[in-house]
Amino acid sequence: MSLLVVGLSHRSAPVSVLERASLAAETQAKLLQDTLAAEPATEAAVLATCNRIELYADVDKFHAGVAELSTLLAQHSGVGLDELTPYLYVHYEDRAVHHLFSVACGLDSMVVGEGQILGQIKDALALGQELHTAGRLLNDLFQQALRVGKRAHSETGIDRAGQSLVTFGLEQLADGADVTDWAGGKRALVIGAGSMSSLAAATLARTGVAEIVVANRTRARADRLVEILGQSGTAARAVEMAAVSGELTRADVVVSCTGATGLVLTAEAVADALGVAFDAAAEAPAVPLAPTAELDQHAAWVENGSAAQERAARRATVPAQRSGPVRLALLDLAMPRDIDGAAHRVDGVRLVDIESLAEASADAPMAADVDQVRTIVADEVAAFGAAQRAAHITPTVVALRTMAADVVAGEIARLDGRLPDLDEKQRAEITQTVRRVVDKLLHAPTVRVKQLASEPGGAGYADALRELFDLDPQTVAAVSRADLNDPNRGRS
Repeated sequence: MSLLVVGLSHRSAPVSVLERASLAAETQAKLLQDTLAAEPATEAAVLATCNRIELYADVDKFHAGVAELSTLLAQHSGVGLDELTPYLYVHYEDRAVHHLFSVACGLDSMVVGEGQILGQIKDALALGQELHTAGRLLNDLFQQALRVGKRAHSETGIDRAGQSLVTFGLEQLADGADVTDWAGGKRALVIGAGSMSSLAAATLARTGVAEIVVANRTRARADRLVEILGQSGTAARAVEMAAVSGELTRADVVVSCTGATGLVLTAEAVADALGVAFDAAAEAPAVPLAPTAELDQHAAWVENGSAAQERAARRATVPAQRSGPVRLALLDLAMPRDIDGAAHRVDGVRLVDIESLAEASADAPMAADVDQVRTIVADEVAAFGAAQRAAHITPTVVALRTMAADVVAGEIARLDGRLPDLDEKQRAEITQTVRRVVDKLLHAPTVRVKQLASEPGGAGYADALRELFDLDPQTVAAVSRADLNDPNRGRS
């Protein structure tokens, strides 16, 4: 196994970089195809969410793989390699497995313990399968990551360590008040009808808002979401995107999460909806914080080590929210952002976006269950490594048994020529006896070699077995290809 992951997330990069590096669906597909076309990679999968972009690959050379994957990420994200490099992290082999399993459990999420990442991992695997870029290794890896994530949520209280990004965002808007008390009776505008927007609408419905208006580029999807909300007894209606400005004048809460590449709501549009003046050229006041030491230059490749420094640097220039009563609460869950960050300077507006959520969650207390989840992750990483090492020797064992079966068949054919008068019963008994002898001779060494191969450093046992029994490398390779091309492998 030569698993490599190169990526960036809210822990290693500022939101401004993540925002620019976000990948549309069609870009993800092209990235996977180009990765597979690159010489060092034989498999590829991409995990792209609002706060992380990670490229996974099975490579035959580490340094060449790192260089190629980072270059491909830069090319497809549109962020220059020199600018992107300081924010990239690299994980290899067991550390890459540990990283993905931690991500699947919500340990690496902006809100610790959130479960939405499992759906995003499932989507990443489905895309790799659809494009045939995910082979045996990545199918096994992502399938087990999903199982590990589900296990963590079912066996521990990790769910108590955090909520969905939507719930956490609404809590930030409520600013210490009970969300249900804060949202009760308010009018909400939800922009977008995808999975995150749908979750936002459902969460708002549970808080008891008076009405939910859904605006989406595709009206049919907005209508479908409104229909679902109506089944729960929530007053809801769908509108065209062109009607957003008018709905903004009546809304108390706005949640936006679209796939737009540009702003959906400008600061000027927000100000107009509230009927207040807004000077786009005015400088935003900053919150005075304790001075921080000047940051050292990032190393070329980082593994989340500089996350605290990045947060400290960003906190030094966090703009202050306007004081006074909040007339319009804005929650922007999109990446790149839907709502102009300058909207926080409009009188009567409170804006919470991905960046402010990252800051708010950075110092959130972690539940005791997190330690238990970390133990689960460590155990599962060890089990995955052992299974992969054992699987590496399986084609050799199969080839050995195939060779033994061929030897038995040849000897029985030779016996038929020497003893043509044997009846069918005698021939069958002799054939079965020879097969039993061969099976018994091979059983102990093949079982033992699988056990040895599953241990760290056991990869050489497959080579030893091939050398000792003079196995044809092409036969072993043929078994590996047949296993890899099994259409049922890696499917849930």
